[in-house]
Amino acid sequence: MILQPLIVIGGATATGKSKLAIELAKQINGEIISADSMQIYRHMNIGTAKPTDEEMSEIKHSMINVVDPDEEFSVAIYKEMCKSCIQSAAKRGKTPILVGGTGFYINAVIYDNEFSEATIDPDYRSNLYALAETKGKKHLHNMLTEIDPKSAAIIHENNVKRVVRAIEFHNQTGIKMSEHNAKEQTRLPAYDMHFFIASIERKVLYDKINNRVDQMMESGLLEEVRGLLAMGYGENLVSMKGIGYKELIDHINHGVPLEVAVDKLKQNTRHYAKRQLTWFRNQVDVAQWIDMSSNDYRKILNI
Repeated sequence: MILQPLIVIGGATATGKSKLAIELAKQINGEIISADSMQIYRHMNIGTAKPTDEEMSEIKHSMINVVDPDEEFSVAIYKEMCKSCIQSAAKRGKTPILVGGTGFYINAVIYDNEFSEATIDPDYRSNLYALAETKGKKHLHNMLTEIDPKSAAIIHENNVKRVVRAIEFHNQTGIKMSEHNAKEQTRLPAYDMHFFIASIERKVLYDKINNRVDQMMESGLLEEVRGLLAMGYGENLVSMKGIGYKELIDHINHGVPLEVAVDKLKQNTRHYAKRQLTWFRNQVDVAQWIDMSSNDYRKILNI
């Protein structure tokens, strides 16, 4: 069986992987498919660091702006949509390039992971979300730690959606989510895959993150968040709890000083980048790491 070729470029936020992918796509007649759990949302542009209109006019991008901020979305839906994008690109003679930092999205696609939503108990799920509201996110995360410490170690307590899913998966199946994921990772890749991970020295990365946040603020991130709230997208939505949005909502709705909110945004982004790097190191043993210390993307690609 001949497998469909697929190039994958992963890595932490602000490593330069998106610009590297665009340069690569120009050279190999490629198309880019986003593996970013926030870029799927419409109207959320600055805070998710989406490619510019110019970049998207040069190279076709998929899996960006596919749902509104209040629509339900899941990794299972992402996988199926992404597979269609890969097939579509290949039919048009393009080389699909999967690019992003959302590790479980990437894993779901390249290993064609199975997801079952058939046995979800809506009442049980609602009760878990209610616990997060009444007793706090930490209480819910502690519940996960008791039943599945490995999952708790890699899922941040602020990511209530994933914490809930891990708890209810155990409740439904009696199996730890971490054990299920480990089994899924024994699958062979579903594609003829070439996997690259963009990497730069951590201090340089953190400086780039801080500078990127400053640039986002200058580009109108605060106004973008105000606009989303004015459109009726409330702060309790999963999308609005994303980094870059929740911190500024705390400023707008709860009186947190702007300087404090921006500092928190930088800190949360740095912590997120650290978790991304941990994921790529622990989950991926089939990838080649690329030194992104140079800003010359053609040089990095040996063009």
